[in-house]
Amino acid sequence: MNKRDSKKDNVILFPGLEKRLLEKGLDYLKQKKYRDAIQFLEQALVHDPENSDIYVGLVLANFEAGSLKQAKQIAAQMLRSGLGDYIQVIDLYLMILVQLNEYDEIVSTIEALLDEKEIPGDKQEHFTRMLEFGRRMLESGPEMEEAAEVESEGVSLGLFDLQDPKEQVMIAARLTKENIRPYIKEIKEYLASEQGHPFQKTMLLNILKEQEYAEETDVRKFGWEKSFIPSRLPDLKDYIAMNDVIQILGDELENADPVLFENVLSLIERHFFLVYPFDLPNGEAEAWAAAYHFMANEYYGFDESLESFAELYTSSEKETGEVLAFIRMLEEISYPII
Repeated sequence: MNKRDSKKDNVILFPGLEKRLLEKGLDYLKQKKYRDAIQFLEQALVHDPENSDIYVGLVLANFEAGSLKQAKQIAAQMLRSGLGDYIQVIDLYLMILVQLNEYDEIVSTIEALLDEKEIPGDKQEHFTRMLEFGRRMLESGPEMEEAAEVESEGVSLGLFDLQDPKEQVMIAARLTKENIRPYIKEIKEYLASEQGHPFQKTMLLNILKEQEYAEETDVRKFGWEKSFIPSRLPDLKDYIAMNDVIQILGDELENADPVLFENVLSLIERHFFLVYPFDLPNGEAEAWAAAYHFMANEYYGFDESLESFAELYTSSEKETGEVLAFIRMLEEISYPII
């Protein structure tokens, strides 16, 4: 009788309940209702204790809710149990350690990965960069860690005063070798302001990403405004390469006119650097491809109509013209920095 009762206790009364609990928890996570997400995900875990998706959801929900130690414990449990994609879980674990300022554990964890040759080739640069950051923070000592929490009194980069592009590049080059935490307040104010050059904002965002800054950061460029978490942004080269515009132009030009294609790529790389990390504004990828092909042809001295390029890429002339006007604006502000 006792055995039968014991078996009954383990029966899931509602088939698929764990899946519904997981979906509900993830939905609350997307809505940024982190406490509700944790509640549903913990219930899901009771019914499906080896589901790595539930564990990942719990790590993220606790992290976003500010329960960093709990998030660390769950991530560590995943590593011990071999749950989920090992490298992805390590990434989550390191992200939490950065927020906890546990730089010694960051260094020892990555050094162990390197010794065991566990890091895939495409992740080598990422983990090496994190290792260098951890070592820098350890070498800087407790004084720097304390300064990292708040902007130091009297410390300023003078970002709003920088007008010369060369000075902007020099400031960015300097910050790549420093801990940016003492300047966080000023950097975030600059990124969120309507002032400031988009080139400088991209450089600052890239530095925040490299130093694994994981707090919501408001960014304004070209009248757009959105919040990003720098540590989760794509690498610049991936952001540029993943765009459909390059694929469409490549299909049309790479074999037919490789020199022209390279020149168009140069324009795109320069302009998308300014736009990063936003999605492209109004206009389908075909309109962007048509506008870039037209502009490149224009630089070569050809005078074919914009309409002909719109037709070539199956885009409307009106939409292509709107995109072209935006691209010309990007060219004007990027050219002095080349």
